[in-house]
Amino acid sequence: MNTLLYILLRRLRLPLTVLIGVYAVSVLGFVLIPGLDDQGQPWRMDFFHAFYFVSFMGSTIGFGEIPYPFTSAQRMWTLVCIYATVIAWLYAIGAMLSVLQDKGFSRLLSTRRFAHHVRSIREPFYLICGFGTTGRDVVTGLEQQGIKSVVIDIDPSRIDALELEQYSLPVVGLCADASLPENLDLAGLQNPCCLGVLALTNDDNVNLSVSIASKLLYPKRIVVSRSENDTTTANLYSFGTDLVVDPFKQFAEYLGLAAHNPQKHLIVDWLIYPQHRPIASTYKHQSGRWILCGYGRFGRALAGTMRAEGTEITIVDPHIDSAISEESASVTGIGTEASTLIQAGVEGAVGIIAGTGNDADNLSIIMTARELNPRLQTVVRQNLDSNELIFERLKADFVMNPGRTIASRILAHLRTPLLAEFLDQAMALNEVDARELIQRINRLVGDDQVRTQAFTLGEDTPAVKEWIESGQVLTLRSLLKSPADRTTDLKCLALLVKRGDHYWVEPGELTELHMGDEILFSGRESDLYQQRWLFENARTLNYVVTGAEPHYGVLSYFFKGTPH
Repeated sequence: MNTLLYILLRRLRLPLTVLIGVYAVSVLGFVLIPGLDDQGQPWRMDFFHAFYFVSFMGSTIGFGEIPYPFTSAQRMWTLVCIYATVIAWLYAIGAMLSVLQDKGFSRLLSTRRFAHHVRSIREPFYLICGFGTTGRDVVTGLEQQGIKSVVIDIDPSRIDALELEQYSLPVVGLCADASLPENLDLAGLQNPCCLGVLALTNDDNVNLSVSIASKLLYPKRIVVSRSENDTTTANLYSFGTDLVVDPFKQFAEYLGLAAHNPQKHLIVDWLIYPQHRPIASTYKHQSGRWILCGYGRFGRALAGTMRAEGTEITIVDPHIDSAISEESASVTGIGTEASTLIQAGVEGAVGIIAGTGNDADNLSIIMTARELNPRLQTVVRQNLDSNELIFERLKADFVMNPGRTIASRILAHLRTPLLAEFLDQAMALNEVDARELIQRINRLVGDDQVRTQAFTLGEDTPAVKEWIESGQVLTLRSLLKSPADRTTDLKCLALLVKRGDHYWVEPGELTELHMGDEILFSGRESDLYQQRWLFENARTLNYVVTGAEPHYGVLSYFFKGTPH
């Protein structure tokens, strides 16, 4: 605020000088010009009465001549002062409005207001750097979990769009360069309620700067970054970034699983992505050649994965060089023309990938290819959210939206960090075990969204801590019962138990639990919410283990018998 006041006074230095000068001369004139009192004797105003008269005269209020009627000389001076003070006020007010409308001053004012809002936050929040497609989806996902967000973006139109969003939790935004540490500081990097920093801009250098500053200042705070460059990814991991998401590499691995390990692909799809694919959609891999249109970052990531799996590919790109020609068969072109696709052998291919950076070209590639070969498997890249309706109507087998891919991965990690470790362990399962796991999850949730939650047995689980420390045995079976009726099982499943460096995937219900164990559950959100009672309420846990009825209060009748 001191800076704001300094800038305001500096910008208004001349108008204020003119206004003060006009008032000073006007007051001095009334003091020096003689008048007559009610007895006809010479009388002069003192400075107080002169200032009083000039004040209400200059503001055009006009109480009249005081304390005695003016002489002709005083009235002449009054006329001069009226015009002088009105002009001075118009000049000063105009200058004031000009300063307030100045973009630089407005930015400084909004920055100070933003900093005040951030300092007043007393609830957990995440600092989001970048409010594009990914940032918007992450903020929405965090809001659904009841977690606030603070946003920084260098594009003013995105900050304006943020203010128009109808979030149930207040989301404050700042238009600034997130790579500057002072801006991160303004956005709450030092606020003890800040849970972590998410670097989600479309500039790898900015994301790297944000991550470095965050880890150097607060090493234990969660830092998640987007990256589209292998060098940047390696650099981010080198100083302890908790999660680095490369959308092209992630989707390439996702598509590779769909082609060669369809059951494992469903495990990843169901646990990470909000709208999971049905079991019936399991991709049936066909051996044969694929056509890849577009050899940018997305295309290179897919090509690398497909070559590693031994899949033959033909690359279609406007810029074919000798290096590309040596790696795979190639055709120069975009792929929107039938002649180019015919040259690439579309009639004998089993699938086509439209992976250019232009949505119109990608749509055209798929539609043209289907006319030439209706049996093709189709994969298409969606670059703009505004085209979502069109891509839904396209009915492609796989749609890759980089922003949504990143957001889903990040939200899954923030919600349950243990999930990433489970997925690593699940990749070691054979297809038969993976199929059994996905069918068990399907029997529990059906078409509902799969949710996950993790617990570390200790201070955060007081009921379990008290039970184990009392010397009593606790098994997973007890934690899968309904707190309202122990004869009913919750629709949730234990996916993983981690004890030190040891992992148990799909642990048995008779697994005995110890302090420090980390447990990952999946199931319906409502059932997982009920399960928390077992970890937090000792009487409820005692009920599901022993059958001893817990005490019910008046409020339990309003919550369908859920125990206190």
